[in-house]
Amino acid sequence: MFSARWRHTWIEAASGLLYPPHCAGCRKAVSGRLAGLCRDCRRGRIRLDGPRCTVCGQPYGGAVSGTFRCMNCGDRELAFEFATAAYRSRGVVRDLIHRFKYHRKLHLRHLLARMLCEGFRDGRIKADPPDAMVPVPLHPARQREREFNQAEVLAALAGARLGLPVIDGLRRTRYTLTQTHFHREERFGNLEGAFVARHGAVAGRRLALVDDVLTTGSTADACARELREAGASAVVVITVARG
Repeated sequence: MFSARWRHTWIEAASGLLYPPHCAGCRKAVSGRLAGLCRDCRRGRIRLDGPRCTVCGQPYGGAVSGTFRCMNCGDRELAFEFATAAYRSRGVVRDLIHRFKYHRKLHLRHLLARMLCEGFRDGRIKADPPDAMVPVPLHPARQREREFNQAEVLAALAGARLGLPVIDGLRRTRYTLTQTHFHREERFGNLEGAFVARHGAVAGRRLALVDDVLTTGSTADACARELREAGASAVVVITVARG
C-alpha cells in the first residue's frame, strides 16, 4: 500500500509528463515543480537585503550605515513595531501578486506563501518570535466580490510551514474605497474605524500581522492599533513584498 506522500509524488510526476510545468512568472516551460520560477525570474526578483527603514521597511539605495527612519513614517507614530518583507513589489513579484489577488490564479498561493515565509528570517523576528499570525481582513462585501481573502490564504499556508497558529483576530466593519485612490495622508484617514479586534483572541500575544503588500503602512497601522488596544503585547508586520 502506497503512502499518501508517495501517491502525491507519483501523481505530480505523471501530471508533469502530460502537462509540462511552466514558470509561474514568464510561463515558459521549465523542469521542476509546478508553480515554480525559472532561473531568470528568480534572479529578477528584487530582494530587500540592503539599507531599509527600521520601521516600515522602505528600502534606500544610498550608502547608509546604522539605523534610520524614512520620510514615510519618520513623522508618525505607527502602532506596529516594524514591518518586513523579503522582496520589493516590482516586476515579476508584483505581477505574481496581482495575478493571484485580482485574477484568481490560486495556484500561485504556494509560491507566494514561500516568499512570505522568507520574511520571517528577519533577525528581529528570530530574536523575538510572534505567538501567532493574524491576516488583514477584507470587508465581507469585498470578499464576496473577490471570493477569497489573499491574506488569509497566504497566512494559512505560511502558518502550516512555520508551525505558527493563525487566529481570526480582526474583522473589517466598514467598507472603504481601495487605497490606490488616495495619497499617503488620505490613506490613513480612509481607514479610521474600519477594523475591530477580537479581544479574547489577541490579548497578551505578540502577533505577526500578515498581508500581501505593504505600501504606506496605513492599513497595517490601523490593524495594529486595534490589536494593541485589544491587549496584544506587540504587533509586527510581515508581507510578501514591500511597495
